[in-house]
Amino acid sequence: MPERSGPGFRRRVGPPSRRARVLLLTLGVLAVLFLLFVMFSGFWTDWLWFKSVHYSSVFTTQLWTKIGLFAVFGLFMAVIVGFNLWLAHRLRPPLSAMSVEQQSLDRYRSGLAPFKRWALIGISLVIGLVAGAAASGQWRTWLLWTNGTSFGVKDAQFGMDVSFYAFELPFYEFVLGFAFSAVIVSLLASVLVHYLYGGLRLQGPGRRASAGAQGHLAVLLGVFVLLKAAAYWLDRYALAVKTGSYKGVGGWTGLRYVDANAFLPAKTILFFVAIICAVLFFLTPIRRTWAPALIGLGLMVLSAVLIGGVYPAIVQQFQVKPNEQAKETPYIQKNIDATRQAYGIADSQVTTYNPANATNADALKPDAQTITDIRLLDPNVVGPTFQQNEALRKYYAFPKSLDVDRYGAQDTVLGVRELDLNGIQRNWINDHFNYTHGYGVIAAKGNQVDSNGNPVYTESALPTKGAFGPYQQRVYYGEKTTTYSIVGGGYQDIDYTAEDGTPVHSTYDGGSGVSLSNPLTRAAYAVKFAEPQILYSSAIKDGAKVIYDRTPKERVEKVAPWLSIDADPYPVVQAGPNGQPGKVVWVLDGYTTSDGYPFSSKTTLGDVTKDSLTNQRGELLTAANQVNYIRNSVKATVDAYTGEVTLYQWDENDPVLKTWMKAFPDTVKAKAEIPDTLMPHLRYPQDMFKVQRDLLAEYHMTDAGGFFNGTDIWQVPADPTTNTNEVQPPYYLTVRMPDAKAASFSLTTSFTPSGRDNLAAFMSVSADPGPDYGKIRIAKMETDSRALGAKQVQAKFNSDPLVANQLTLLKTGTDSDIEYGNLLTLPVGGGLLNVEPVYLIGRSAKVPVLKKVLATYGNENAVVAVEDNLEKALAKVLGGAVTGAPATPTAPGTNTPTTPVTPTTPTTPTAPGTPVSPDLQKAIADVVKAHNDSDAAAKSGDWVAYGQAQKALGEAIKAMEAAQQKGGATPAPSGTPTGAPSAAPSTAPTGTPAPAPTGTPTASP
Repeated sequence: MPERSGPGFRRRVGPPSRRARVLLLTLGVLAVLFLLFVMFSGFWTDWLWFKSVHYSSVFTTQLWTKIGLFAVFGLFMAVIVGFNLWLAHRLRPPLSAMSVEQQSLDRYRSGLAPFKRWALIGISLVIGLVAGAAASGQWRTWLLWTNGTSFGVKDAQFGMDVSFYAFELPFYEFVLGFAFSAVIVSLLASVLVHYLYGGLRLQGPGRRASAGAQGHLAVLLGVFVLLKAAAYWLDRYALAVKTGSYKGVGGWTGLRYVDANAFLPAKTILFFVAIICAVLFFLTPIRRTWAPALIGLGLMVLSAVLIGGVYPAIVQQFQVKPNEQAKETPYIQKNIDATRQAYGIADSQVTTYNPANATNADALKPDAQTITDIRLLDPNVVGPTFQQNEALRKYYAFPKSLDVDRYGAQDTVLGVRELDLNGIQRNWINDHFNYTHGYGVIAAKGNQVDSNGNPVYTESALPTKGAFGPYQQRVYYGEKTTTYSIVGGGYQDIDYTAEDGTPVHSTYDGGSGVSLSNPLTRAAYAVKFAEPQILYSSAIKDGAKVIYDRTPKERVEKVAPWLSIDADPYPVVQAGPNGQPGKVVWVLDGYTTSDGYPFSSKTTLGDVTKDSLTNQRGELLTAANQVNYIRNSVKATVDAYTGEVTLYQWDENDPVLKTWMKAFPDTVKAKAEIPDTLMPHLRYPQDMFKVQRDLLAEYHMTDAGGFFNGTDIWQVPADPTTNTNEVQPPYYLTVRMPDAKAASFSLTTSFTPSGRDNLAAFMSVSADPGPDYGKIRIAKMETDSRALGAKQVQAKFNSDPLVANQLTLLKTGTDSDIEYGNLLTLPVGGGLLNVEPVYLIGRSAKVPVLKKVLATYGNENAVVAVEDNLEKALAKVLGGAVTGAPATPTAPGTNTPTTPVTPTTPTTPTAPGTPVSPDLQKAIADVVKAHNDSDAAAKSGDWVAYGQAQKALGEAIKAMEAAQQKGGATPAPSGTPTGAPSAAPSTAPTGTPAPAPTGTPTASP
């Protein structure tokens, strides 16, 4: 029969066919199953990852703690709310007064009647689920409370151990807040039920509330007021960690005079008032009247306004302001002492320093190593140079900011040659199977460049060769490795491409990763990475594993979620035991923090750790975490080949770390287990130093009176070498502080007075893991020292006509730009030396090459040097007193010459038997003596004497030349070493040292 259609035809609408219903049901079931599998895959892959890195206890501890909190607090909330809903329904009046309001509500009561039980259960469960989910997020609070360790330090107001504020008070506040939520939700739900069933009425004659509703709600209000009493009592202790602003300190923490003498007694009084008010509410069901309870509530509110608000304002206005310094001084002192203790700056040592404007060889002698180790290679500038010279393949890359470490006596700038997938033909096999890792670590001397201004490499080539010896060069875990790879199972990935274009392959056998042998696991990872090929690709063989979460920072953060991780991991080539090949490990510093140290001012880590290099490095310590206690308590390592994560206890006295070690047992190894081959490479962390220097800008003032007046506030200067207006980063340097006996590898910074540009202080912390590790020294400038701050030094360089002319000539005829390297300030020779390398960067190649060195010594009237190398610059600004400056090799890639500069044999022929004049004999003897003195000084490491001997050698050579011109043979004198000094004139300026001999200390980063 033909299908009917037309303008008047209407197709019959009815229920869907059986086939359609089955199809819809099937699709619905599949959708639900898929959603469940997505949820399961996230849980399952997390468990497999933690198991693969051998930290499954961290996963299970977090999991069971969250489940426990979810169950207990969720059930508590559900039971409390459900009980009150049931009770409100149970206390409903038997008959509701007939009114328009009740007739309207009767329809809802009738509609709800068949589902009352299910509604009660459903509402209670939903509220319980929400409350449980919120409570599970407090797992850190719970673990700190249950595992709290005593600080052994009592607060200055209540005499409570600091652990009470750090571990206990936060949990009590959480429980109290949760109880408030339960009472408020129960109160609102009960009011709704009482109204629905006539217990509360808005219209009609008679009582507005039934006896049952009145009693029920009165008890709930009484519990609420009782909780408020508990809150008033806890608020007393919370005053010790209360944060506000005072005298320009935005994170000021602790009690002030008005807190101790007005707010504290007010909280105590309000506690008792609230107790009385709660009792009146509990008596309401018996007295059958709201009047006493409401009067009590009104008195409590009035007391809160008068005692808790007006009275403190009166005390502040009429007692504190007329004599503020005398009133506040004791509380300022408590804040100073607590803050210095909580941030580890209590033992910082401040000495007065009056820098001289000139120096001499004797004054420079103690600082010979500091001068020798002046860093020329700026690790934050020369990254592109490493990329250009040593990437060698387009699929390798170095970070923009390189790292600094020490190898023997040589301070070294180094970078890891990591994989850069942008340099390959992108497809799934290449991205995740063929190109899976970087290769090798490149290192260069920090204090030297070659004659072309390029780094002097100590480890280079592909595979790398040099000072490190044999080590595992494959880098599967690194800062730039952000994608997953599938390795092993016999599949050979590419190490690198040989010079003839042949790929060099290897099979990963590092042992890390999650096995993909199980089809369920493959399906889970297919969902996790949104890549269905993982499920069916034939490239995945038996034994294949997936490795992911490969950056060192995220690996440590996952296995130690209670740590804050320093933003700058650095690589170490760690020597192997007993002559075995070494390995590359990433070293990370972990911090334990708290915001519950009484009287210690709070700081925002994300703000104080930001500097001019933050955008280049790309990460902050913690973006917005406010803390008032911090310790560098853990040193962590990540093996670049195996991905193994190891946590070492570094601060053995930190109670916060001890607490977390109780919560996560067997996850942190003892300090004694740190390998001897790793220990020399550990250093004081930058982010910790940045936090401390920010605090010391004000808290170097230990006297409360001086702190109150704020007359000596410092600030970290803005980096004058950039246009970011961010503060200078700290620098790793080998430096001798004026009050120290010897130079040490240190982290340094400078301060300027608030609102001014001159130098206020120079700060360093010993960064080597030895007896002085963490020792903070501050050289505070005399008020009238006129020492130059960073901005003034840069302005002096920029305004000097000779500097401007030299830099202009440098750029003339080249398609290049000038970039300034790190501006280093060094206390040497009783004064202040400022050194800054200048790089020439091609606008197309973007490869920095060091071309000039700027230097100045003294105040604004001091001479400025702009020279091709450091030794010439130092010779000019130090007036010939410089000793031990590093030499510049004569050819690209060559190392420092191993012998002092010695002249060659005379070039003027002499007839046999020509008599030797007395002047010539004396000159030759002087040359030999100076040469021998140079050798002796070099062997003993006395670079002051070495510089003086080299100067004497140059003068003796000139005298010998003059004597030769007058006539007389030049016999080979007795005792002249091989390669005897010649009469050839020295081209170095007077006082300029020759290249350093073997063993000369080298520059620190």
